[in-house]
Amino acid sequence: MTLPTAVTVDTSPISAAAAHDDLDPLWRAVVTESRSRQNDIHLPISFAFAERLCDAYPEADALVVRVATLLHDTGWARVEQDRIISEGFAGDWRRADVRYEHERHGCDIAREVLPPLGYDDAFITRVTDIIDGHDTRQVSHSIEDSLMRDADRLWRFTATGIALASSWFGSTPAAYCARLRVEIVPELLTDAAVQMALAELERAEILLKIEQLS
Repeated sequence: MTLPTAVTVDTSPISAAAAHDDLDPLWRAVVTESRSRQNDIHLPISFAFAERLCDAYPEADALVVRVATLLHDTGWARVEQDRIISEGFAGDWRRADVRYEHERHGCDIAREVLPPLGYDDAFITRVTDIIDGHDTRQVSHSIEDSLMRDADRLWRFTATGIALASSWFGSTPAAYCARLRVEIVPELLTDAAVQMALAELERAEILLKIEQLS
């Protein structure tokens, strides 16, 4: 059962709030780490979804969710680059060693970049507890964990996410959209994320002419 929300969910096309610039120093601290596996596209889009999810679940600690989402995939930068696609998006990709590796490296990066920006040990531990296992752990430990996991998945439902992910998996956009409906929607942990995902996917399928190009 997905986590319900009492708040009206914003399902309009995803966009960023220009006023939300408080984490700009953190973004600048991970420029190098953002250049791997198109994270300079994936992370900002996922981050925008994370902020919307925090609006839908005001009881969550929004700063933990936002920081964890910003950093969650930075660890890919420390994985052998030729293994990312060959191992991380093929076969039993959910259990691939590189998936565990990028989580560990992501935790290391969080521990490196957050202290100089003034974050204390307790906060950093909350962030790394989410990053560690976000792709490989079967269960969520908290509402913040759930929101980060959903934000990580929601970007896939945009036309941009479909374009990138379908190429990583060696799939057509039409086949990947079908996969999103069958595999990824059921994985979403919050009702707000389900609403956002289906709205984004409907728009993307129209834009990408999925019916005509199937």
